[in-house]
Amino acid sequence: MTSDLESRIRRLEDRTAISDTVIRYAVAIDRADWDLYATCFTDPVHIDFSAAGMPANDFARDDFVHFARGGLSGFTARQHLSPNHVIEFDENDPDRAVCHSYMYAQHYLEGAEGGDFFLMRGTYTNHMRRTAQGWRIERLVQGIGWSEGNLNAPTEAAARYAAADTSAA
Repeated sequence: MTSDLESRIRRLEDRTAISDTVIRYAVAIDRADWDLYATCFTDPVHIDFSAAGMPANDFARDDFVHFARGGLSGFTARQHLSPNHVIEFDENDPDRAVCHSYMYAQHYLEGAEGGDFFLMRGTYTNHMRRTAQGWRIERLVQGIGWSEGNLNAPTEAAARYAAADTSAA
């Protein structure tokens, strides 16, 4: 625990900036603002979505943003909530922290075979690093507690996006 006022204020500012980055991650997905989404990550970034069947891997930031765009843009609407931020600072490195949060990710795919609604609930563990541009996610681990609704919706949404992307070219 830091005791001087300047250090305490800096810690509060860091907490706010870390939370803002994690919230920006969710908002950018919902707005399909992929430039904003890119500002959430270091380059490269380690992504572990193994709970959803995607092996953990290191990505160039732009490659991961392209991947997320392809997987999420086909949905008619999305709503991602990331509440209950618990931030742990690395006591040995003031430029690193971990932000634990809940994940509530609902997806709407109008007219989908099997139903319009897909919901995932779980957690995010965001390993954060302070950069010259601010706090960024350098390692993201998604935990899935449970899913409900149309479990095939992500595959159908990605296919719809790929078809629309191909026809626009």
